[in-house]
Amino acid sequence: MGNPNIKIKYLFHSGFLVETDRNLLIFDYYQGKVESLVKESPKNIFIFSSHSHPDHFNPVILEWQKERPDIQYILSHDIGVRQKHKNINVVSPYEELEMKDLIIKAYNSTDIGVCFLVKTEGIRLFHAGDLNWWYWYSDTPEEMAKAEKDFKDEVQKIKGEGEGETIDIAFFPVDPRLEQNYSAGAEYFIQELTPRIFIPMHFADRPEIVKEFENKMKGCSSEILGFSQRGQEFNTIK
Repeated sequence: MGNPNIKIKYLFHSGFLVETDRNLLIFDYYQGKVESLVKESPKNIFIFSSHSHPDHFNPVILEWQKERPDIQYILSHDIGVRQKHKNINVVSPYEELEMKDLIIKAYNSTDIGVCFLVKTEGIRLFHAGDLNWWYWYSDTPEEMAKAEKDFKDEVQKIKGEGEGETIDIAFFPVDPRLEQNYSAGAEYFIQELTPRIFIPMHFADRPEIVKEFENKMKGCSSEILGFSQRGQEFNTIK
């Protein structure tokens, strides 16, 4: 990891704040207390929303620019934003953006919207949005087969373009609604991409699944960093 000075704060569900030496990145804000930090931080601020589902995109984020007009928004193409200001960047799958010292690549989702691979200050961050192996028992065999293929194909695209480069921190769904299959996508992602740190998300009010996943994945190639309470923080400075 190129830059060890990273703070990660769990907001809720799939929402996280990542703070580096120069930048403040907020992913998929839904709920949580961040407004005062956004207003007062001297750092560059980037707000990412992977898709329009209300548990990933809260329109209140657009109010923050009233206090901080220098905020940069990176929004998925399916989010209908009427404002067309120069600080609102709309991305589709496989588009790439460069702004300040960030390089952002969007990939496709297996639901709607996109996921994000972000390079900044010597680190590579991946936020999956709703990219996952959606392995529902109610699906037909044909639907299950398609879900598996679509997910694995997308992971291979991410792997192929980043050959030789490690993802330092990955935020990825571990969803208890999938029952016994809750970790199928996460396990495949870790197997193929071996991120240094893997952070489970998308479990809403079921944080017990995080501990179950940590126990299941003991000894795997990635460090599993589980957040179970809103506002929990992890700081890489030892």
